[in-house]
Amino acid sequence: MKEKHSALKYAGIAVIVIVLLFPVYWMINCSLQHTSVIMTVPPTFFPTNPTLENFAKIFSNASYLRYFKNSFIVAFGTIAVVLIVSIPASFALSRYNFPGKHAIMSAISSVQMFPTVVILITLYGFYNKWGLLDTYRGLILADTTFALPLAITISKSIDEAARIDGANRLQVLLSILLPLVIPGLVAVGIYTFLNSWDDYLMSLTIMKSNEMRTLPVGIAQSFLGEYSNDYGGLMAFAVAGSLPIVILFVFFQKYLVSGMTAGAVKG
Repeated sequence: MKEKHSALKYAGIAVIVIVLLFPVYWMINCSLQHTSVIMTVPPTFFPTNPTLENFAKIFSNASYLRYFKNSFIVAFGTIAVVLIVSIPASFALSRYNFPGKHAIMSAISSVQMFPTVVILITLYGFYNKWGLLDTYRGLILADTTFALPLAITISKSIDEAARIDGANRLQVLLSILLPLVIPGLVAVGIYTFLNSWDDYLMSLTIMKSNEMRTLPVGIAQSFLGEYSNDYGGLMAFAVAGSLPIVILFVFFQKYLVSGMTAGAVKG
């Protein structure tokens, strides 16, 4: 009975994994076929004559490569701004009392309460007045606004516990805060990268020229037309655009867990 229960459990897990991974497989499968083959009924679940023509079309076109460049500039620029702002902000808001502290914390947290579309209306007006439309710095500042609330998260209780045990400020910084903050900063960087890399609405609104478009907007406006769609190229672009995220997760996934436990006080 126990073996039967285990078999059913693993079978259920296998079904869930297959369901979750099938969209990824279908994306890769379609990227290796022509659009005419993709649209056939019944669908072709295994590429009979796989081709790299769709990938060659992407990496030989300067406009498509520019979308990648723009996304990398915006993503890494956002990471830099978020880390520069969040480190001192986290330390100050968690360890000092000053007038307006709660108002600042409420203002930062309230950003996530409003739909992006609502904020974009006001943001577009400000950017139009200040000359930030169609610029890297404008999109970086916009993405920073949505990444900061989750980046400012340093806890005060851990170093307080260390101080009770007799640790001075230098010992707290070197032995407690650094082991906690370094993995946390990597996790914040990963989250910020994903948020900026996948952003569509902000980029669509702020970046007006084709030369400044980022990857999500470039994909939508290059392969999806009013009368025809290039699904093969779209899927190849999607595969190429997903690779940086996959690589980032593979190499830094441990920090997503260690950032929650590093430097913790043992009871």
